[in-house]
Amino acid sequence: MPARRDLLAAGLGLAGLIGARPLLAAQAVLTPWQAAGPFYPVELPLDSDNDLVQVAGRSRPAEGIVTHIFGEVLDRGGRPLRGARVEIWQCDARGRYHHPADRGGRADPDFQGFGAMTTGADAAFRFRTIRPVAYPGRTPHIHFAIRAPGMAPFTTQMYVEGEPLNARDGLFNRIRDPQARASVLVALRPAPEVEAEALAGRFRIVIDHPGA
Repeated sequence: MPARRDLLAAGLGLAGLIGARPLLAAQAVLTPWQAAGPFYPVELPLDSDNDLVQVAGRSRPAEGIVTHIFGEVLDRGGRPLRGARVEIWQCDARGRYHHPADRGGRADPDFQGFGAMTTGADAAFRFRTIRPVAYPGRTPHIHFAIRAPGMAPFTTQMYVEGEPLNARDGLFNRIRDPQARASVLVALRPAPEVEAEALAGRFRIVIDHPGA
């Protein structure tokens, strides 16, 4: 397993492995807003870094397929939004959220469930998590929240490209604009160059920041 300090570092040039390229202002498609849902943590976990697979103090990794999500937060002109706090939360491999309102069964104690990091000058973020799974009524997805100075929190959801359940997911299908819908679909591909037996994908988030 790669050293934890390496997994927690954003960037490291690995985003280039999955197609990073500059975004021109004319190409900027605003990421659609989506509801945060009912399972945002009531209380943030003590370990809330950007590695959700390995929880501090626990010897076993989370159940599920390790997945690296690379990306960046840009304003509507395609400029990097530095100093933005990027948060993610999702259910575990059993389909359970780490939330008292989710009473569907015992959650995986080795999955962090929530993670956060702050973007630097290049606006990049990176999370080590698991491939999202379906649960009753929802296609696989990961929730994202962006918190930046001068704006209200922006929430959206990332979906897996090619997932058959997308066609029946009510929240995904509320996104009517084809370009906006495409902007929240992420291809997850084998990435042995990042981590053995892991997947990786890239999620670019473009928001209508008031400072743009």
